Amino acid sequence: MQTNPNNPYDEVFGNLSKIVEEIVRNMPEAEHARIIGYTIVTRHSSGEPGIFPGGANSGDDDIPYEVQETNTQIFITAAIPPEAEHAPYADIQPNEVRLCVDNRSTTVMLDKPIDIIHSTYRVHRGVMDITLRKIPDYQ
Repeated sequence: MQTNPNNPYDEVFGNLSKIVEEIVRNMPEAEHARIIGYTIVTRHSSGEPGIFPGGANSGDDDIPYEVQETNTQIFITAAIPPEAEHAPYADIQPNEVRLCVDNRSTTVMLDKPIDIIHSTYRVHRGVMDITLRKIPDYQ
């Protein structure tokens, strides 16, 4: 891994790479496991992204989720219960997102309006990833 003398995190990322390789090497059926490649991108933008946990502690029927925010986007990651019978979905509205799994739903209120046309969600392996684009006037 190429290092940058001005980046204090290079040593951390090098150690992380070694940890991931060791984990994969010790997995069951490790002879078939390979790391083909990965990239860790660290871009410093004005202001640090924030992480705001929610949902998990609100009630038993709530779907656990986490919110991260940058200057231009809001990211929501939700854990889909393994016992879900129907395809989960996200109902994206300008000021809120409703996480829906079977007969359960959790509403995530947004502080700023978002562009629903350029916002998306994806469900893969028990995780729902939602990417919301902020409206430029409200960034």
